[in-house]
Amino acid sequence: MKPFIGIFEETKKLDTGILDKVEDDEVLIRSFIRGEEDSDEIQINAKLSASQDYQDLNNRTIKNRYPLPLVTDLVDKLKTAKVFTKLDLWNGYNNIRIKDRDQWKAAFKTPRGLFKPMVMFFSLTNSPATFQAFMNDILKDFINEGWCVVYMDNILIFSDKINIHRLHTRHILERLQENDLYLKPEKCEFEVTKTLFLGMVIMPGHISMDETKLARIKDWEAPKTIKGKYVELARPLHELTKKDTKFEWTKLRDIAFNVLKAKFLQRPILQMPDDEKPFIIEVDASKWATGAVLKQQGSDGELHPCGYISHAFTATKRNYEIYDRELLAITNALKAWEHYFLGGAHPVTVLSDHKNLTYF
Repeated sequence: MKPFIGIFEETKKLDTGILDKVEDDEVLIRSFIRGEEDSDEIQINAKLSASQDYQDLNNRTIKNRYPLPLVTDLVDKLKTAKVFTKLDLWNGYNNIRIKDRDQWKAAFKTPRGLFKPMVMFFSLTNSPATFQAFMNDILKDFINEGWCVVYMDNILIFSDKINIHRLHTRHILERLQENDLYLKPEKCEFEVTKTLFLGMVIMPGHISMDETKLARIKDWEAPKTIKGKYVELARPLHELTKKDTKFEWTKLRDIAFNVLKAKFLQRPILQMPDDEKPFIIEVDASKWATGAVLKQQGSDGELHPCGYISHAFTATKRNYEIYDRELLAITNALKAWEHYFLGGAHPVTVLSDHKNLTYF
């Protein structure tokens, strides 16, 4: 078989620059590519990530079904933590070697000839699953003990006592050293009470949105065409996405757009769910969608949100009677959060403004 190589169309500065041998050994990383016709190995600048278009190869590859962890499951483990250490691995996927007999499959063309990767690249369909399995295997005993979570090259150590935390951090660092894995110092944080992890700000008992993402929302401009990432904003904006709808930016749509921006910028802080406390669900339904809020009592005695969900109705479900839509809001919420409720020590309280449901 021949390698599934794409056609090289245009020579760019990056194409040639990335293959230049780097003189400064301090910025070299341990990932290599090798020429197909010789054994020369070329090291890649650490500031660049090599990636190719492997669509054809990926379509022919047997998929690795190893599951990636759900972010919500990882965050749920942090509910009692008071101190955090975040570690970020140097070089990610490139820490895993490709078997010699398989390197030719990922070969790629450049102005300097044909090259094949010796390590796992981005864009290969099985890279995420392979890397997650690799990390889980290395740290499985620590993960099972329940004081660290791992998502790809992100490791979060969490504890409620600083002395235990330092011991756990040492265990992780020693394990990484044993496996010849290195960290990016500039992306690591040690013994903090607030950290950014997987796009969320993690604090003792609470979660909030990343300030940089909120800043981007603040700078959103009103759309000028049908295209753009605005289709989930609200019903007045949804109407613009219909096939035969002429784009017209009305006053109603402008109000909806600005109100939603303001809602995003309110910086909601979520309390981490605790299955030892009672849960309360507030639900509601409109003609267009259902929504629900999961709440629990905080240390201040007040109810605090733990999560939000919403489901837009299909054209068929929009024809449901109001009591059916309100009941659907409840079932959607129970299904979404059932992993908190099943086997719980307390009954779940559901709050609805539709009194007729009490007669069902």
